[in-house]
Amino acid sequence: MQISNSLFSYGVTAINAGQQRVEQAAGRIAGASVPDNSDAPSSAELALQLVELQQGRYDAQIGSRLVRSADEVLGTLIDTRA
Repeated sequence: MQISNSLFSYGVTAINAGQQRVEQAAGRIAGASVPDNSDAPSSAELALQLVELQQGRYDAQIGSRLVRSADEVLGTLIDTRA
């Protein structure tokens, strides 16, 4: 049971980290499209934010796979004990 709980925990943590990364990158990208924004990022910074956006997506996907795996392990343990 402890192994399963830690897998769930790692999965949820990865999903949350991915979501935060996506939100931050999306906010910076959206700020770049505002006219008369003196803090507008350069095209290199914009490209970096697009990479961050993808990394956040991958973080969330990995987290969801961890949660799915933990669910399968827990299901297998329950089936074995039943």
